[in-house]
Amino acid sequence: MVSTLQQVVGARRIVVKVGSSSLTTTGGGLDGSRVDALVDALAETVPGAEVVLVSSGAIAAGLAPLGLTRRPKDLATQQAAASVGQGLLIARYTQSFARHGRRVGQVLLTADDVTRRSHYRNAVNTLNKLLELGVVPIVNENDTVATQEIRFGDNDRLAALVAHLVDAELLLLLSDVDALYDGDPSRPGTSPIREVRGPQDLAGVSVGSAGKAGVGTGGMVTKVEAARIATGAGIPVVLTTAAYAARALRGEPVGTLFHRTGERGGARRLWLAHATAGRGVLTLDQGAVAAVTERGSSLLPAGITEVTGSFVAGEPVDLHGPDGRLVGRGLVNYDAAELPALLGRSTRELAAELGPHYEREVVHRDDLVAFP
Repeated sequence: MVSTLQQVVGARRIVVKVGSSSLTTTGGGLDGSRVDALVDALAETVPGAEVVLVSSGAIAAGLAPLGLTRRPKDLATQQAAASVGQGLLIARYTQSFARHGRRVGQVLLTADDVTRRSHYRNAVNTLNKLLELGVVPIVNENDTVATQEIRFGDNDRLAALVAHLVDAELLLLLSDVDALYDGDPSRPGTSPIREVRGPQDLAGVSVGSAGKAGVGTGGMVTKVEAARIATGAGIPVVLTTAAYAARALRGEPVGTLFHRTGERGGARRLWLAHATAGRGVLTLDQGAVAAVTERGSSLLPAGITEVTGSFVAGEPVDLHGPDGRLVGRGLVNYDAAELPALLGRSTRELAAELGPHYEREVVHRDDLVAFP
């Protein structure tokens, strides 16, 4: 595919995501030969490119050392396994990349780290400095501290967001399935989909269970969603198996190529839209809906009619219209307990009565993303 060659071979900054099933045995524990094969493919196929590796496997790597036979369901045990496994994972990558004279650096993220303004800037600076120094950043969700409320949920989506964060030119999603299929690839009669140029190419495609790994959390659904996020932000995506990583990076016709569907935009807003869930809901009147969705304005107290949920200043909240439709998400500047007394009032009135501290937006436009 000429289009693959154009979009893949010329990429100088690449984000690669690899899942647990591509690195570990079915019972847990790292498979050193698989790690080495992946590292060899990255180091030898694109030696001049900057690579960010988003790697699952911490929880899976921690199963065997803790005597666990399957992935735990409760968060506390998952975090304990991640605490043990993350060290093993980064040590194995350090050893493997050292064979090629490459250093690695560990970067553990939560959604909170990249939606709060100061944390986001630190994440950007750290990743860019590592790349500038010739280090391969090994990124993973910080499973040891992430709660259900601040989890990305899967590393496919994390990889898509990191790709935008570092201005990558390509996202390579590696799985245990060699491509996206028009049905369950284990059943006869299904065929690989070699190129996806838009939603029309996925019409009628069932990806509900195809390719779901035994020790991971993702499946083909999360990979297609990650591809949608990345391509919508102007980044082409190749989906294939880890065994075909080198072939994919050489531009050979393997896997599925998802073409760009959009242009690059503000990275923080992309994170806010896709990496967070609202801790509460602000219901807006119709005028406020128009202001934030059509004019790109900040949200002021005068346009809010109801506050639902428990949250503190700096946390994400969902913005609903009068009909209950989700129209946006943003980082709120007030605690939930403060807001009811402010609703429907102008900032000038609030400042005159309560002090200049109250002459501020409930959600600033720089911390707000509107949904169509």
